[in-house]
Amino acid sequence: MKARMRRQEIMDVLMEAGSAGVDDLAARFRVSRMTVHRDLDELEQAGFVRKVRGGASIQASSKFESDFRYRERLAIAEKRHIAAAAAASVEPGQTLMLDDGSTVAAMVEHLVERRPLTVVTGSFAVIRAFADCSGIELIALGGRYSTKFNGFFGLVAEEAIRSLRADVAFLSTSAILGTSAYHQDEGVVQVKRLMMAAAERRCLLADHAKFGRSALHFLADLADFDTVFTGEPLGPAAATPLAAAGIHPEVASAHGEDGHG
Repeated sequence: MKARMRRQEIMDVLMEAGSAGVDDLAARFRVSRMTVHRDLDELEQAGFVRKVRGGASIQASSKFESDFRYRERLAIAEKRHIAAAAAASVEPGQTLMLDDGSTVAAMVEHLVERRPLTVVTGSFAVIRAFADCSGIELIALGGRYSTKFNGFFGLVAEEAIRSLRADVAFLSTSAILGTSAYHQDEGVVQVKRLMMAAAERRCLLADHAKFGRSALHFLADLADFDTVFTGEPLGPAAATPLAAAGIHPEVASAHGEDGHG
């Protein structure tokens, strides 16, 4: 098996399991441990995995954000709750900015019910979903495509956002600690901040597992958002500092969506 194909199959294993050991991968692909280490080094350098003791993981850490394809499989039902609640706040005729998050992408099926809309996005998942959708005027941000984040970033995307205005920006984050939102990637942070600056109203979508976690780069204070949507009531450790700051997340499960993930 060629190295490129093997590395893709290693990614497939990690997408399913979240992590894998070097010995297990060596046995699975019938190669040496050294070969697996080289494969993991290449994948880590490309930003797709993080090496851990005895193997590799695709799960998020303070410096590493998971691949979009992995994230969209997590907390599926909760993300649907959040997406439905966020979409219910949209009025027909509005201009929306949607970021690269998997929870924001879940809004697509609900936003078709709010048409006509103008949607500005760098998310390839959203672009594909709305490409042939009547009643949606789609403005796709250009820029550098990131396979890991399944979206467009960099100077071209940033300049495009600066030239636009929106009624509402819907944004995601990978970590919330206290009253602050964080993300692992500075390029992603820059695009999100510009979207916030370009919108009259700002909404944050974050499943409950994001709370109580931190990441390398500060994104924004939660007080900068008009609404914070989550999918389950928060425990005291997360809820207390928010309440003290006058921030009361809207719990989307109260909107009657079924299931939990």
